[in-house]
Amino acid sequence: MASSTIAAGSATSSFIKKNEIGLSSFTPTSFRTHSCKRVFSKKVVSVMSPPQSERRPSTTGSVKTAMTMTEKIMARASEKSQVVPGENVWVNVDVLMTHDVCGPGTIGIFKKEFGENAKVWDREKIVIIPDHYIFTSDERANRNVDILRDFCAEQDIKYFYDIKDLGNFRANPDYKGVCHVALAQEGHCRPGEVLLGTDSHTCNAGAFGQFASGIGNTDAGFVMGTGKSLLKVPPTLRFILDGEMPSYLLAKDLILQIIGEITVAGATYKSMEFVGSAVDSLTMEERMTLCNMVVEAGGKNGVVPADSTTYKYLEGKTSVEFNPVYSDDNARFLQQYAINVSKLEPLVAKPHSPDNRAVARECKDVKIDRVYIGSCTGGKTEDFLSAAKVFLASGKKVKVPTFLVPATQKVWMDLYAMEVPGSGGKTCSQIFEEAGCDTPASPSCGACLGGPRDTYARMNEPKVCVSTTNRNFPGRMGHKEGEIYLASPYTAAASALTGYVTDPRDYLQ
Repeated sequence: MASSTIAAGSATSSFIKKNEIGLSSFTPTSFRTHSCKRVFSKKVVSVMSPPQSERRPSTTGSVKTAMTMTEKIMARASEKSQVVPGENVWVNVDVLMTHDVCGPGTIGIFKKEFGENAKVWDREKIVIIPDHYIFTSDERANRNVDILRDFCAEQDIKYFYDIKDLGNFRANPDYKGVCHVALAQEGHCRPGEVLLGTDSHTCNAGAFGQFASGIGNTDAGFVMGTGKSLLKVPPTLRFILDGEMPSYLLAKDLILQIIGEITVAGATYKSMEFVGSAVDSLTMEERMTLCNMVVEAGGKNGVVPADSTTYKYLEGKTSVEFNPVYSDDNARFLQQYAINVSKLEPLVAKPHSPDNRAVARECKDVKIDRVYIGSCTGGKTEDFLSAAKVFLASGKKVKVPTFLVPATQKVWMDLYAMEVPGSGGKTCSQIFEEAGCDTPASPSCGACLGGPRDTYARMNEPKVCVSTTNRNFPGRMGHKEGEIYLASPYTAAASALTGYVTDPRDYLQ
């Protein structure tokens, strides 16, 4: 197991000492500099082995080598007794998800390679969810949904969450909203399984203790026809999050801390496993936030061990049997990081990268133009409850336009039906209205990734926005000169109240 000492980001002076930030790695090693001079050697480094009879690995019996969660899931899915990082294996896919942006391309590849009249490998294991460019007059975006609808009718796809009436989303009982949240709410996420999707944030489902990762249209087209995919087994980085979670922190702060430490390339094609007492205390929606953004660190997948919290969430959502797996005590991790969450502060990621971490209180002079609360990362029911908690505690009105985009129909309904604790019976929608926020919009991906120009809350001008979304690259939410500060719902709500990037501790203690 390799490891190294980690220093805090220079942008956050309060994070200079390891014991202050509560983040360390095991068995630190010294750093060396190496010359770039090439050295040629006559040493034989490989030879061809003589032909041998084929020996298939056993698919039964006890495992001889300790494995991580991700390795165990991939071993089971590839019908092998064990796998090792770097090994390429054919896995049997349990669920394939696609949406309106990548679905038409995936369908085109499927038809090209398997034939115009070919049938998908399993009509009940393909989930198709329109969610990205929905509430728009853009003809090409509307055409994408039409293509999905025609294909699902042709293939008799069981799980197609269609929308026809764009003027009133509630008139579409099948329509859900953001694919990653809908997958969880509709019971498509299950421990121990393999879920692949044509969206980079498919890793969101790793919160359920499964292997979940984004793939391209070509790979998805192949899965659509065969139910299989060739995957390389990733090595695993393990993050041990312990300590009591402060009342002013959310999972978004935890993942921004981690990405700020290891950078956007720190987990490239690696699995990120989250364990520890702080992780155990998180709700399923907060665990989703944690896993959702592993791709922002380059991760292949993120995973949280399934437990009673997982099983309770799944009650009534699925009748499919599942088999959770857990990392062996002596499994080999590429690196392990220990984080004391009680020592962390509310964070933001400044423009234009998710690893451009800063302490929220040190950005108090940054004037903003708007706040956006939504997306697969920050548009779940608990995200809005968190924002409402800040507005309720302040008793004030927002000073900048504050856009609210629920991830799914269920989330939208929760905003109007669920009482906010300590509010005297008020719902989120009532608190948002009293605070002067925009009325909650139709559920979709919204302006998280820009979209057509008429997309609700899209940045069509160079504005400064505090957002609960997951990426802040130039042009991500519309205008290429827009500036996006990624933040938790607590920090986003606090910032809306002042018109500046604001530490939520000003309102929460």
